[in-house]
Amino acid sequence: MADATELLDTGERLGPGELRQLQLERLRTSLRHAYDHVPFYRESFDQAGVRPEDCRSLADLARFPFTTKADLRENYPYGMFAVPRERIRRLHASSGTTGRPTVVGYTDNDLSMWADMVARSIRAAGGRPGDIVHVAYGYGLFTGGLGAHYGAERLGCTVVPASGGMTARQVQLIQDLRPSVIMVTPSYMLTLLDEFERQGVDPRGTSLRVGIFGAEPWTEQMRGEIEERFAIDAVDIYGLSEVIGPGVAQECVETKDGLTVWEDHFYPEVVDPITGEVLPEGERGELVFTSLTKEAMPVIRYRTRDLTRLLPGTARAFRRMEKITGRSDDMVILRGVNLFPTQIEEIVLRTPGVAPHFQLRLTREGRLDRLTVRAEARADAGPRTRDAAARSIAAAVKDGVGVSVDVEIVAPESLERSVGKIRRIVDLRGRDAG
Repeated sequence: MADATELLDTGERLGPGELRQLQLERLRTSLRHAYDHVPFYRESFDQAGVRPEDCRSLADLARFPFTTKADLRENYPYGMFAVPRERIRRLHASSGTTGRPTVVGYTDNDLSMWADMVARSIRAAGGRPGDIVHVAYGYGLFTGGLGAHYGAERLGCTVVPASGGMTARQVQLIQDLRPSVIMVTPSYMLTLLDEFERQGVDPRGTSLRVGIFGAEPWTEQMRGEIEERFAIDAVDIYGLSEVIGPGVAQECVETKDGLTVWEDHFYPEVVDPITGEVLPEGERGELVFTSLTKEAMPVIRYRTRDLTRLLPGTARAFRRMEKITGRSDDMVILRGVNLFPTQIEEIVLRTPGVAPHFQLRLTREGRLDRLTVRAEARADAGPRTRDAAARSIAAAVKDGVGVSVDVEIVAPESLERSVGKIRRIVDLRGRDAG
């Protein structure tokens, strides 16, 4: 097998100076493309008193206004497109569970670039041409399944388009078809793990050697759990439909130290979530992306709401972003304390007798907010073990996060499973009001 560095494409071989020059050229083109062809951006730039030609350096991007998910929803369905509808070759959309869906479109060139970036990502994760890739992301309007599919084919892999659901059948397919790579949400990988064990199959004995996990935040503790119980390398992939889909950034298997951002196509910034001020490299804040090469739907300074920080490159010359620790809109403020689901996940995963499946339920008693951590027991955990686990989780949250919570250890497999993004927070406070 060729050394990974021998397989790098032209973009990955750019030196720092070459990369910055390419970014500036592409950024100026993207700003002009958006201004000339998207009425929203023309109005937004004009209100901010900036024009595309005002971007003379990468630092000048900070002068331009942000784009938010609300902006995309207000221009539903085609208002953010910069090319005639007839040039659109594919449409994807978010679920729209909190309002209108966000619709994104792709030209032929966009689809080709997207496939290139996912192929680059799979290679960085350890996949190689000829590998069989089991894609268990959902297919359809969600970008995960088709994005992974066409990227794997672009790399020269054989694709098993399993999609989500039918868990028992997925386990059978993995045993029969012997894929070496799986692409799936980390929470659904744990559901597959449960099914392997239920069928009496040793998950460490499968053909899988690489797992590429994305679409939701996950912790180092979950990585350890998956790697230990599956005997694979578990690496992170990042993307969001508004920017392109999966393949915006990828963790390299040789370092596993954060996600390398494919900066030749997506320019990252980290800003203060409150003030919007651009933060220096290494400081944690909200991730913002500007597309550099998209035709159908360029995005300028799109606020992802994901929390991370930018770091120097290691496995590649491009900068890295730290694993997403949570989202600014997923943060729970409980009696004045900021809490993220990933903090609870770390505690649950290290607690004996508890499976890696949990849910947070917010309720209100009078004027007091209460949080209940509902975690599943492992099948072999008896009453004493479950009681001890509940006490341990409550104490760890109190000590580590600084807030008191209720803990319920529920029966195995009693919490709802998700084949896509897991719903960690159930907010029932509105129902309890009054």
